[in-house]
Amino acid sequence: MTGTLIRGASLLGETREDIRIRGGRIAATGRLTPELDERVIDADGLLALPGLVDLHTHLREPGGEASETVLTGTRAAAAGGYTAVFAMANTSPVADTAGVVEQVHALGAQHGYATVRPIGAVTVGLEGERLSEIGAMARSRAQVRVFSDDGKCVHDALLMRRALEYVATFDGVIAQHAQEPRLTEGAQMNEGALSGELGLAGWPAVAEESIVARDVLLAQHTGARLHVCHVSTAGSVDVIRWAKARGIAVTAEVTPHHLLLTEELARGYDARFKVNPPLRRDDDVRALREALADGTIDIVATDHAPHPAEAKECTWAEAAFGMVGLESALPVLQTTMIETGMLGWADLARVMSSAPAEIGRLDGYGDPLTEGAPAHVTLVDPAARRTWSTGDLRGRSRNTPYTGVELAGAIVATVHGGVATVLDGTLVDAEEVARRG
Repeated sequence: MTGTLIRGASLLGETREDIRIRGGRIAATGRLTPELDERVIDADGLLALPGLVDLHTHLREPGGEASETVLTGTRAAAAGGYTAVFAMANTSPVADTAGVVEQVHALGAQHGYATVRPIGAVTVGLEGERLSEIGAMARSRAQVRVFSDDGKCVHDALLMRRALEYVATFDGVIAQHAQEPRLTEGAQMNEGALSGELGLAGWPAVAEESIVARDVLLAQHTGARLHVCHVSTAGSVDVIRWAKARGIAVTAEVTPHHLLLTEELARGYDARFKVNPPLRRDDDVRALREALADGTIDIVATDHAPHPAEAKECTWAEAAFGMVGLESALPVLQTTMIETGMLGWADLARVMSSAPAEIGRLDGYGDPLTEGAPAHVTLVDPAARRTWSTGDLRGRSRNTPYTGVELAGAIVATVHGGVATVLDGTLVDAEEVARRG
C-alpha cells in the first residue's frame, strides 16, 4: 500500500469528506474513489481532527526508563491521538545541554509513533542557580524553543528575568512551573479545611498565584513570551486574564485532571490522586473550565507523569507526585467540555492541536485538514463510552486516576506524517511504524 484513503469522516464535526493521503501529505479531500494501492479506513460516524499535540509530557528517558521510555511514551501518545509531544527536561541526566536534547529528539525520530520535541532546562541540573546552555540547545538539531524546569519553579526573580531576555532573542518561550517553594515545603495536597481534616500539609493556592503574578510582570518588562504550566486555581486564572487584557505575551495550559477531579479524592489516601499542583476545589474546577472556554487558558496539556508501581503503591506522604494522561486526555475533554456544551470540536482542535503547536513553534502540526497539509490526523468515535481501566494504557506505567470512571469518546485511528500508528483502536506494530516512517 502506498497511500491511505479515509472515507466519510466528519471534519471537526462539520462537513463529511474523504481524505486521501500520499507521501506524508493530504493529497486531496472531497468525495473520492478508492485506488488499488490504497489502504481504506472506513470513517463513517467518526470525527477527523488535526493530530493532537501535547506541550507537556514526561517521557523519562534518559535515566527513568523504569517509568517510561521515548518508545513506550510515544506509543501511549499515539493511542491517545497524539502526533507530537514536547518532552520535559527532568530526565537523568537533565536535558540542559545540546547533547541530551539531541538524543531525545533522535529517539523519537527512530521510533516514529510521534514527533518528539525536547524541552530544554532553564537552569543547570534544574537547580535554579545558573542558566543552562539555552543558546546551544536552540541551535541544536533538536531546535529547542521551549524551556522549563518543570517539577521545580524558577523561583529566583533575577534568573527568571535573564532567561526571559535570552529566549526573546530567538522567539523561544519559558514554561514556568509556578510554585513558590517556601510556601509549599512538605505540602501534600490543596490547603483548606479538608487538608486539616485529613492531617496532610496544605499547598496554598497563593504559592501558585504569586509566581504567576510576578512572572507576567517580568514578561511585560522583557517583552518575552511566558507560558504558565498546569494552571490549577481560580486566582491564577484572574491574573492571566488581567495580563492578557494588557497585551502581555502570556499563554497558559490546564491539564485534563484539573478539569475533572477535585481535592475530595484525597479522602481515601489513594496516591493515584497525588499530583503537582494538587487537585483543587470545585470552584477552581469551574473557573478552569470557564477560562478554557473563553480563551483565557490557551491549551490543554497532559502533564503525563508515569511512575513505577512502587512509587504509588505506598503511603500518601511517601508517594511520588503525578498521573499518566496521554491515552485519556481526549475522552476527559469530551466528557468535561464537549458534552457540557462549553467547547465545540473545532475549539477542541484548537486547544489540543493548533494552539500547542503554535506556542511550541512546531511547524506543520495543527494545520487544517486540507489539500497539501502534512498528514497528521486523529479519528475519534464520539459515540463511544467506556469505563476506564489500566487495560486502556499503552505506556509503561499504570498510575491513572481514572480507573472505574466512565469517559466518553475513543481514538479509532492516528496517522502521523502519513503513517498509521493506530488502526481500529489498536497500535500498529512498532517495526512497521519505524519502517514506514
